Amino acid sequence: MHKKLEELMNLSFDEFLITEADNILAAVSERNLCGRLSIVISRNLSRFGLEDYFVDPEYNRKQNGRIKTILDEHFEVVTINCDLILHSRGATVEEDNLIAIEMKKSNRSQKEKDNDRKRLRALTKASYDGVWSADGQVHPEHVCNYKLGYYIELNAGARTFQFEQYRNGQLQNEWPQVF
Repeated sequence: MHKKLEELMNLSFDEFLITEADNILAAVSERNLCGRLSIVISRNLSRFGLEDYFVDPEYNRKQNGRIKTILDEHFEVVTINCDLILHSRGATVEEDNLIAIEMKKSNRSQKEKDNDRKRLRALTKASYDGVWSADGQVHPEHVCNYKLGYYIELNAGARTFQFEQYRNGQLQNEWPQVF
């Protein structure tokens, strides 16, 4: 599944760069860019057998309309909404959460960037030190078990994106992309 999701992201982001270069260079908001990226990813879902999934910007709900939460590093409950997620909206318990994306512009504060990274580490964990888990049978109390997380930092002046990929609560890979 990870390989398929990586291919989906690579293809979609390459298309996003082609169709949205003017928007990116015009310094539109991160929300706008995530919304535009969601359109491109949505168009590609059926190519990867993921037509039953949804790409949602700023999505903050889980089952029964409850607000999404995670546990932070101090085991405190934190409400969240991620910039962009690929998920089944709760319809597929065993593989509900596929990709979580946080996007930041390079001129944002280090604290904001670090908070996004912490969120991706929590979202990509299958459990949090045994306090909660995603067992594929029932939905966990706190949002977790995203197969992949991406932190994407835009430096429009340098025409680069810096990518970080998270899996199992850990940074797995990082790379720049020029556009």
